[in-house]
Amino acid sequence: MQGSGFAVLSPVYYASCVSNIVTTKILPSRRLSVAPMMDWTDRHCRVFHRQITRHTWLYTEMVTTGALVYGDVERHLRFSEEEHPVALQLGGSDPADLAVSAKKGQDWGYDEINLNCGCPSERVQKGAFGACLMAEPQLVADCVKAMRDAVTIDVTVKHRIGIDQTESYDFVRDFVGTVADAGCRTFIVHARNAILKGLSPKENREIPPLKYDFAYRLKRDFPDFEILINGGIKTEAEIDQHLQHVDGVMLGREAYHNPFMMAGFDQRYYGDTAERPTREQVLAAMVPYIAAQLKQEGGRGLKLNAITRHMLGLMQGLPGAKAFRQTLSDSKKLAAADPRLLLEAAARLRHSTP
Repeated sequence: MQGSGFAVLSPVYYASCVSNIVTTKILPSRRLSVAPMMDWTDRHCRVFHRQITRHTWLYTEMVTTGALVYGDVERHLRFSEEEHPVALQLGGSDPADLAVSAKKGQDWGYDEINLNCGCPSERVQKGAFGACLMAEPQLVADCVKAMRDAVTIDVTVKHRIGIDQTESYDFVRDFVGTVADAGCRTFIVHARNAILKGLSPKENREIPPLKYDFAYRLKRDFPDFEILINGGIKTEAEIDQHLQHVDGVMLGREAYHNPFMMAGFDQRYYGDTAERPTREQVLAAMVPYIAAQLKQEGGRGLKLNAITRHMLGLMQGLPGAKAFRQTLSDSKKLAAADPRLLLEAAARLRHSTP
């Protein structure tokens, strides 16, 4: 755990002290968070985001219960200590498997277990989980109860406001009420319907209309629950507006494509008096992390691009941002596996600035 500060947390370490963590760890509120996004919010992406904001909650990509019950647990659950607060999102519909997977997540040190009831992809539907679970609220409640019985950390649910042509607010209200009976108190509401047939996952993020008022109504109807809103949110002005009605805001693709938008979150939303980081400080902090990861994982096939790909949007909106991206995408430079490529890219941006 000493030295670089980027040590991978082991289940052995947490098995020895998880009871102390559960009772004494003080976590920031879920006022701001970055959504779980497949192929994007992996452990390298989360470490990068953590250099920009210390308090915003980070979520893993969805991990299926099968991957944890039958697969390589370490590959799916390892993460770096500075990622906290960090939540594990699970995909599954079998209460027993979800309980086992949630317990593994807690043993590895995650701060929250989140159940995916929002993903509309056909691949996920074939596994009988994701958004299609909203049609079976009692099953979701059984899953939540099984996980809550297995862990002492928060169990939360991320869901849509409806599925297919179900447009009534009553549908999502009754879903939340049923799941709440199992003890869930935090609901992350992606304020669009999920169209299970005929739309791709990308289209499902864009075509169904946003109905933020459904999330607002959930907070009014369930004032004691923590209600977070997600979907199409891009600016601090929009965040401020939503926080007048709900407890928290979860950002999706905007946080990935324009990550430096989060640089002021700690001060603005958490009252942190520390100075916001600069882009160059973020890059400098990533250099030792990348060096350590390449040293540890290079023999297992980790490539520099696996980390730097998450950083292409850091200079979004600045003159010279294209030169920055080109440098980080240069195949010959990436093949050299030198983390100082980040500093070279930053220098090229400076030289490109009028």
